[in-house]
Amino acid sequence: MQHFSDKLIQAIRKKKSAVCVGLDPRISQIPDFICKKSVREWKKSFQAAGSAIFEFNKGIIDAVADLVPVVKPQIAFYELFGAEGISAFIQTIDYAKKNGLLVIADVKRNDIGSTAEAYAQAFLGESDVFEKKLRAFDADAVTVTPYLGYDGIKPFLESCRQHGKGIFVLVKTSNPSSGDLQDIVSRAGISNYETMAHLLESWGADDVGKEGYSSVGAVVGATYPRESAKLRKIMPRTIFLVPGYGAQGACADDVKVCFDKNGLGAIVNSSRDIIFAYKKSKQYGEKQYGEAAREAVMEMNRELGVS
Repeated sequence: MQHFSDKLIQAIRKKKSAVCVGLDPRISQIPDFICKKSVREWKKSFQAAGSAIFEFNKGIIDAVADLVPVVKPQIAFYELFGAEGISAFIQTIDYAKKNGLLVIADVKRNDIGSTAEAYAQAFLGESDVFEKKLRAFDADAVTVTPYLGYDGIKPFLESCRQHGKGIFVLVKTSNPSSGDLQDIVSRAGISNYETMAHLLESWGADDVGKEGYSSVGAVVGATYPRESAKLRKIMPRTIFLVPGYGAQGACADDVKVCFDKNGLGAIVNSSRDIIFAYKKSKQYGEKQYGEAAREAVMEMNRELGVS
């Protein structure tokens, strides 16, 4: 069983890309021809929404699978449509993995005790179904929130070790109000996000792969490059999942500090600017949304310059 961080770093090297494509499908922005086909088959229903989402995601995955190491479906855009949306979420994970992609389930889960264990088993491990072990979501990694401390992280760590999976813990997020809590400085003169980083580094210390990185990653927003530089020094063995690129305003220069001295250790997420690139394209129409997404990924790969 291969260590998660080793799989990710090797995929980055193989594809010469640190791009993570966020699969955040908004029905209002999915091409009309896909939506109309689903509505003809399922009428205006949750089934139609789920069908349209999965069809759209397949087109994106087909277009970018050879160019990027990882995709990140954000579960909120699927939960919006109930059970049919969750079905599309599961289908998307399976389809991405069959096409050679690693999958980060962006679910931001956390709790304590048996509830945390259930979350970890659902997304990273196995469910006990009448004495038979089955995988519910089978993502390669999940995003988790750390507010409950180690009690809420431990079950995920155990699933990572048992199943070769990873987690990405929220440390310094890209949203404008993140500083309301994350930037508060203690009497000791250290910010909450720095405290979180020290904790995270210790949580992953005993689970480092052959490539030198932990299975415990950090979510670090590209919109705060000065803070990101501090965090890279605190967490040298941690892979950063970096949101905020593109639509949220960050550029390639902003994310450089998230990479380590080897030019590795980070994946940069972009969602809307890739999957809905056809909306702004003069070259591609809606039926070429996959080609537009591919072109957007190629441009982002050039901007980031991973080799």
